[in-house]
Amino acid sequence: MPAARKGRATDGRLLAAYRSLPGVPDELVDGAGRMRPVWGRLLAHMEARGDAGLEEDFARGARHLAEAGVFFRGYGDATAAGRDWPFSPVPVLLPEAEWRLIAAGLRQRADLLERVVADLYGANRLVAEGHLPASLIARNPEWLRPMVGVTPRSGHFLHFLAFEIGRGPDGRWWVLEDRADAPSGAGFALENRVAATRVFRDHFRDARVLRLAGFFAAFREALSALGGADAARIAILSPGPETDTYYEQAYIARYLGLTLLEGGDLTATARGLSMRTVAGAVPVDVLWRRMDGIWADPLELREDSRLGTPGLVAALRAGQVAMVNAPGVGILETQALMAFLPAISHRLTGEALRLPNVATWWCGGAEELRHVSDAAARMMIGPAMATRMPYETSAPHAIGGVLMGHVTKDLQAWLAARGGALMGKELVTLSTTPVWQAGALVPRPMTIRLFLARTPAGWEVMPGGFARIGAGADTQAIAMRAGGSVADVWVVADKGIETATLLTPPTRPFRRAEPAPLPARAADNLFWLGRYVERTEGLLRMSRAWHSRRAEAAPAPLLDLIAGSLEAYGVDAAEPLPAGIIATLQGAVGAASRIRDRFSVDGYAALLDLQKSMARVARTARPGTDAALASSVMLRKIAGFSGLVHDNMVRAAGWQFLGAGRAVERAAMMTELLADTTARTAPEGSLDLAIEIGDSVIVHRQRHAVVTTRDTVVDLLALDPTNPRAVRFQLDTLCDRARDLAGGRATALGSRAGVLQAGLAAQTTTTLDARGLGRLRAGILALSDALGTASAG
Repeated sequence: MPAARKGRATDGRLLAAYRSLPGVPDELVDGAGRMRPVWGRLLAHMEARGDAGLEEDFARGARHLAEAGVFFRGYGDATAAGRDWPFSPVPVLLPEAEWRLIAAGLRQRADLLERVVADLYGANRLVAEGHLPASLIARNPEWLRPMVGVTPRSGHFLHFLAFEIGRGPDGRWWVLEDRADAPSGAGFALENRVAATRVFRDHFRDARVLRLAGFFAAFREALSALGGADAARIAILSPGPETDTYYEQAYIARYLGLTLLEGGDLTATARGLSMRTVAGAVPVDVLWRRMDGIWADPLELREDSRLGTPGLVAALRAGQVAMVNAPGVGILETQALMAFLPAISHRLTGEALRLPNVATWWCGGAEELRHVSDAAARMMIGPAMATRMPYETSAPHAIGGVLMGHVTKDLQAWLAARGGALMGKELVTLSTTPVWQAGALVPRPMTIRLFLARTPAGWEVMPGGFARIGAGADTQAIAMRAGGSVADVWVVADKGIETATLLTPPTRPFRRAEPAPLPARAADNLFWLGRYVERTEGLLRMSRAWHSRRAEAAPAPLLDLIAGSLEAYGVDAAEPLPAGIIATLQGAVGAASRIRDRFSVDGYAALLDLQKSMARVARTARPGTDAALASSVMLRKIAGFSGLVHDNMVRAAGWQFLGAGRAVERAAMMTELLADTTARTAPEGSLDLAIEIGDSVIVHRQRHAVVTTRDTVVDLLALDPTNPRAVRFQLDTLCDRARDLAGGRATALGSRAGVLQAGLAAQTTTTLDARGLGRLRAGILALSDALGTASAG
């Protein structure tokens, strides 16, 4: 960038065309329309890039997110690819001095929330002394009675928090929401940061932006410390792939090197908490809970929960596991509680809140308010209104809610005079931040989600977070489901910064880490991923064979044989790219989506690309030669996926189960194909069909010239231990997988596969008839049950 352009953004086109909204504070410009200094470097860079350069930069960030598979999905759909992540490339900038004030206020608030929740599940003085209405707690579904009297093993209820903040009309930052139960978004903040560095790759290095890695390194160390030993087993408890934040949970698990579990992966016994793995039960010492606490244990909490683990609360009560955060802290997310926090802060700490709440009102009713101390009432409504008590509300919509009924004009005027409004009916007027739209910067309202992690040294605040940005000028329409977007948040240091990292400090002796135990559920999904991918490939080969022979006017009996084989898998041969094959691939995508923490990003992207390609081709391909060519393209894409897996996946238990799934499916499909095509009643051309579908045309010609007989086909595709398409090769592979998985119940798999292997090795091309192939196929499919047993730990 030319030196002459630095600092001249105030004279540039981008700022000249920028107009803040009347009466609304803005992050880029002050009330007089002058650029805030923290934006100078970034705007100068953007001016130098020009419109074309910026569009190229922004596309680079979007491309990264698409390739990484970042998505946002509605709750309840485990298999859908989801919406593209709505990333807004222009970050929100905060000067370091302002950030330090925010961080100090959030640390104070975190400590206060810890004291509040410890009292609610302990001595309960806040209610007894009239600082909190009893019904606000007792009638709240987030107050979990089984947790009363339970002291967390760590000594703290809260270890990881999120806060939603916004800048009000007076320029101060307000806390809009407290997120304590299972705070989400930290992983998305990381992905936003990665995308932003792609967008501004020529600027970010010198932009003095505080890095995020140090925050996560500190939290990872804190989790290890909770276990009480270096070998502590740490896991993340997820509600599963149906949740809209599952991608983020998988991303965090990969980033921190933690095991991602679901409730069914865990067993709570008198000996403690353990996870079911392919190697048996493995203890869990620390559990980072990412599901709402009320669903965590169907025995003592929600009895209809299918997400939790029976006996988990008992394990917590016995101090057998440290949980982040403790169940029951969801009570802190009750927005009506905000109305009492200022007074409680004075009561417990003698300090005012450094970051005020958004204007919030308790609607518990006048009778209950008589039991709330005068001091608390004054803190709730302010001195000017303390004597008037404007609580004339018609029946509130929910106990413990904030003002959602009819309120007096006096109260509306009082709130409006202070820049506030009614939660649930209106929002405070939020500041705006610049976004790129139609080739220009325009102001849009935003809030910022920030994260805190408890460490042995105290609360660590992530130096950044992610901003939620409204789709239009309406300050109330900020939700992503309402068309909003998200942006990275940069904390810009006054001076140079040190680059944080998750890498082990060089002073520490190197020790190769052992592979983490493979949860049984992950093993099942990897196994079925292998089966679905292999089945998709086999069906594509059959479909290609049918369409190419149809184009050549092959005899009807041969076409009927192929069509019958496809029909057995629910595939209509007449379709150019059959819906049944697309559905089979969807099974593979679904299995992969459930193991995002353990599956290659490139491999998952390759599956999604194949899925999209199939859907696109299915709309345009024509029967015959065109369909055959389309199937060939899809087969090459599957080969690309297989190559990624083969080259990149560590040869640990996960790779063994994936390979076992492919071996079972390939062997089963091949025995079925041979039974159909080598039978005495098989139509003419069946033997050549088997060689083609078995992808062994070249090797067959090399060995047997142009002569195709039943003996050559059975030898090459059933008995040859060197041909990857042969049944014998796949049984050898399964024996190898069972041996590598030695331990647990993999012995049963090895024994069954060994029996089949020995039996096939004793066969000849003469003795292996259609009946023998049928028995062999049944035995191969039975191996699937043995693998399921092995993965059950």
